[in-house]
Amino acid sequence: MELKKRSKGLSGYSGVRQLCSALVVAAGLAVTQGAVNAKTLRSADVHPNNYPTVESVNYMSERLKEMTNGDLDIKVFGSGQLGNEKATLEQTRFGVLDMNRITLGEINNLVEDTVVLSLPYVFRSKEHMRKVVDSEIGAEMLASLEPHGLIGLAFFDAGSRNIYNSKHEVKTPSDLAGLKIRVQPSDIFLDMINTLGANAVPMGFNEMYSGLQTGVIDGTEQSWPTYESTNHVEVAKYYSLTEHLMLPEALVMSKITYDKLTEEQKKAVHLAAQDAKYKMRDLWDAREKESERIVREKGAVITEVDKQLFMDKVAPVQEKYLKNERLKTLFDRIQAVE
Repeated sequence: MELKKRSKGLSGYSGVRQLCSALVVAAGLAVTQGAVNAKTLRSADVHPNNYPTVESVNYMSERLKEMTNGDLDIKVFGSGQLGNEKATLEQTRFGVLDMNRITLGEINNLVEDTVVLSLPYVFRSKEHMRKVVDSEIGAEMLASLEPHGLIGLAFFDAGSRNIYNSKHEVKTPSDLAGLKIRVQPSDIFLDMINTLGANAVPMGFNEMYSGLQTGVIDGTEQSWPTYESTNHVEVAKYYSLTEHLMLPEALVMSKITYDKLTEEQKKAVHLAAQDAKYKMRDLWDAREKESERIVREKGAVITEVDKQLFMDKVAPVQEKYLKNERLKTLFDRIQAVE
């Protein structure tokens, strides 16, 4: 019943058509890729093949193959080959896909508690964020996905998100006035950008470049590696170090797939996912530095900001989403992590 209740993203003719199209594409890829067989788990990612999240799941595949004596491995379909995150999340929940690396923005509407991890400035630093997701709090969050058809395996990093645009430098929130800033289709991100004074525009990941190029949007907000890998510096050179979000991302498996595994295979999946998480952190830290170097060389205008001005401006967003006593308690537990 829960799956049916929560399947708003595919309601109506267009949603059904989208899922059907995804089924055809996924089936076609399974047939045309000779390496794909019954023992190969299919995983989706919107990022390209050299991105840390994709490389980490490939590493998980190697570990899983070793642990299961070749019985299980993973084929990653990167660059959004199987659809955007909204579409692939639905595919994973219904067993069309076996695994997915998904942003919390797509999960917020499924599991309310994940909204707390998506609040602006909820984490003090990258180290604080990693300690939180490695703690009991992170384990509880991953477990909360199961009633929605997903098995939470691990949290990956997504770095600090910074606002960038094609018009001018942003030094204070007032500089955002009138700018159309793309956000993930999630209420909390819409509220955050609108509260900062810009006009939030919900848009899919793969639509951003053309949106910036044509002026449908003036800017968006992403980490150093995403800013670099998407070549957004070509169409939006003003990059402000707001660090307003440090969003962990979830590596998940379809519960339908998971339930078909033996107990030993399940154990191997969890162990390999943890190995992939630590591998991802090493890759991410190195990629952040390299991406910053690349975009600076390409002419990005990097602007330091007084983050306190942005923190003060979005304080009402925190207040709005923490009216629920359970969420406020969760927020306080996160702040207590040292």
